[in-house]
Amino acid sequence: MNNMTYNSPILLIKSIDIPHRFIYPAFALLLVTYLIILTTNVGVMLLIMMDRRLQQPMYLLFFSLSFNDVMGNTVVLPQLMFRVVSTNLISYTHCVSQAFFSHTYGTSCHTVMMIMAFDRYVAICHPLRYTSIMSPTMVAKLTASAWSTSVILVSILLGLTIRLKRCHSVIIHGCNNPSLYKLSCEDVTINNLYGLTFTVALLNSSIGSVAFTYFRILISCVSTKNKELNRKAVQTCATHLVLYMIMLCSGFLIIISDRIKILNRYRPVVSMLFHIVPPIVNPVIYAMQTKELKARIVQILHSKVSQQQ
Repeated sequence: MNNMTYNSPILLIKSIDIPHRFIYPAFALLLVTYLIILTTNVGVMLLIMMDRRLQQPMYLLFFSLSFNDVMGNTVVLPQLMFRVVSTNLISYTHCVSQAFFSHTYGTSCHTVMMIMAFDRYVAICHPLRYTSIMSPTMVAKLTASAWSTSVILVSILLGLTIRLKRCHSVIIHGCNNPSLYKLSCEDVTINNLYGLTFTVALLNSSIGSVAFTYFRILISCVSTKNKELNRKAVQTCATHLVLYMIMLCSGFLIIISDRIKILNRYRPVVSMLFHIVPPIVNPVIYAMQTKELKARIVQILHSKVSQQQ
């Protein structure tokens, strides 16, 4: 065993092969993508912060989702751009930090979406009690529970990996937990078991809670037979459901690429799509389908045009 690579503080990330002539176009594409994610999500967050009419549970939860998208991509995309044009070397500490925020991002996508589904359920099935149930205190508690659950679960996940002694220094598929524990020559059965349990529990809780809330919403809509109420329910829920399905499909692609060796080489690309696609479409779909947010954006654009004229 080479002592220079044993517990080495510097790791080499095996990058995606990009022909030399495409290096700078790839960098430009990643930069534009990151700027779009940053501009749209931060813009929505600022709107919600500045407009009191938008400081309602549904928008505050979307604020949390946008914050999560900005955090997840700020950790991943700048580092990826640096690797494209410079070096593939990274410190072990930096890689662990990136893995922590990346896994927290993925977990929080599910926990925040679960709370958003509950919010829609209360709004449609218990409209008269909505204000009392989804009070500012309750929204704060639910948001705090979503983030604390993500942080605790991911901390345990990476804590089990950090304890291992390393005998390799080459990261195969970017800075994530499976790639980090594969640097070790020790027994990683516990890591595999916890990782699998973590993934199954998170997906079952996420899919189960969203499916249950939408089933209750469907039952409520069928029983009331109020066309106007049903129309509003469909309009309100469609946005959340589309965002959830995009996030879920992107996440499933990562799991599939991890488990199927044929697709394993595409994991970096699939992982990048999980970080890029939902954060780009989330603010666009939400802004277009949410009446109050759309009206506020149109109002700002009109005022900008008027000032220029």
